[in-house]
Amino acid sequence: MHTREELYIAGNWVEPHGEGSIEVTNPSNEQLIGSVPVGSAADVDAAVAAARAAFPSWSQTTTEERAEYLNRLSSAIKERAEDLSQLITAEVGTPINYSRMAMVGTPKVVSRSYAKILEGFEWEHEVRNSLVVKEPIGVVAMITPWNFPLHQIIGKIAPAIAAGCTMVVKPSKEAPLNSFALADIIHEIGLPAGVFNLVSGHGREIGEVLSSHPDVDMVSFTGSTNAGVRVSELASPGVKRVTLELGGKSANIILDDADIAKASGSAIYACFNNSGQECSALSRLLVPESKRDEVIETISAKTAKYSVGDPLDESMRCGPMVSKRQQESVASYITSGIEEGATLVAGGPGMPEGLDGGYFVRPTVFADVTPEMTIFKEEIFGPVLSISTYSTEEEAIAMANDSEYGLSGGVWSGDEERAMRVARQMRTGQVSINGGAFNVSAPFGGYKLSGNGRELGVHGLEEYLEIKSIQR
Repeated sequence: MHTREELYIAGNWVEPHGEGSIEVTNPSNEQLIGSVPVGSAADVDAAVAAARAAFPSWSQTTTEERAEYLNRLSSAIKERAEDLSQLITAEVGTPINYSRMAMVGTPKVVSRSYAKILEGFEWEHEVRNSLVVKEPIGVVAMITPWNFPLHQIIGKIAPAIAAGCTMVVKPSKEAPLNSFALADIIHEIGLPAGVFNLVSGHGREIGEVLSSHPDVDMVSFTGSTNAGVRVSELASPGVKRVTLELGGKSANIILDDADIAKASGSAIYACFNNSGQECSALSRLLVPESKRDEVIETISAKTAKYSVGDPLDESMRCGPMVSKRQQESVASYITSGIEEGATLVAGGPGMPEGLDGGYFVRPTVFADVTPEMTIFKEEIFGPVLSISTYSTEEEAIAMANDSEYGLSGGVWSGDEERAMRVARQMRTGQVSINGGAFNVSAPFGGYKLSGNGRELGVHGLEEYLEIKSIQR
């Protein structure tokens, strides 16, 4: 049992002012696996005060010192990789191999990448009679989600450390245990007291107090669009900088000259990774009318073999939804697709065969999905793929852009120049051509209701910097 009773503030584990605890359940078997304390506004005040007090000295450290801490952080994550992977799989239900690669492997690489970025980063340059300098923005509140819990925290704290900022992290209540393990690591690597602070609790209290706190200079939020709007509203009276990484309903376009079999097979994984619980999942597949049957045949056959079950079983590709609430939400979308007239190709309502416990759903594929259908428009956040057909390239682009979101996208073509032309016309923060791999050094973020600001790489670092012009 992973029972945590203290918060990490000013370099120490301290008793919370709040009362009660948040219980953490393993979604694959519905068993209690741990708990974390419920923080209060007083705990937020203490954490922000600690971050504010640490900022003057921390912001003046050398880039070499900050790079050393980032390298230590990366090494410590590597040393604890299996324990962290097991813990996140228990909290989120992510299949263990994907936990090892994406949930823990990526944070390890991201931490080290910021140490590398610091080696060549340009902190100042001259413009005529001005010296333009970049400085850390100050105290940053970080509100993080459950679907990639450690990765989303590292994606914020690593650039903040690199920039010379101090921070207060509020983890998700569904998957908070890994953040406490991270605090243990941060304590062990000797990061100065007050640079990193951790306060767990409910979003309506901790998140709201952080977002509006007068001594917080910036809020970095990842989560639902509705919650992101609320964060922005609370931060606006203080004119804080706010970066938001929100929802997505991303389109994957297969052009008529693509390798249909390869593109169709890849489309399943692009939607179903992390059991479909990815904001950047390519959940809308757009295919030429002439290739509809071929695509559906391939996807139907592969989905039938898409293994669902115990996420600790290395042969499983799909685990449970993170909670009963999420299971019910995904199930309601599957029902909606059927009721609104989409063609059910694979999966459907109910539990996967052979499973009678846990928060599982059947990996589901719909065809003949039209733009007015709910499953075309709304983010499902589960293993549900919608297939729509188009007649021309222009129509495919229009359908891809027919969304209030704009986080990710994909294009498949036998002609890379053509794919690039289409990718440039997609109103979205990133596009993968022919299955191009995720790049931790490239900026990640969205257009439209998918958010603002960018994470990862140099662009992620610059979000945490202010710019000053000194005339002479």
